[in-house]
Amino acid sequence: MKQEQAAAYWRENIEPILRYLIIWFVVSYGCGILFVDELNKIHFFGFKMGFWFAQQGSIFVFLVLLVMYARNMNKLDKKYDVDE
Repeated sequence: MKQEQAAAYWRENIEPILRYLIIWFVVSYGCGILFVDELNKIHFFGFKMGFWFAQQGSIFVFLVLLVMYARNMNKLDKKYDVDE
């Protein structure tokens, strides 16, 4: 891969990484700590939503983010012809 292609590849990779990190931060820190009082007013499977997000919900969101990132990177790899 040429230097210009590598730089373009990295620039296109940065945007989704930042987007996923923001979502990760909002879900883990925001829903688990900052917004917990508001979320606790909602019940989910018999548990308060704030508690559920802090214990399990954030893990499910992280797994979804991993799958989304992997799909995004596969598309980007094919675009720049560096796929396996």
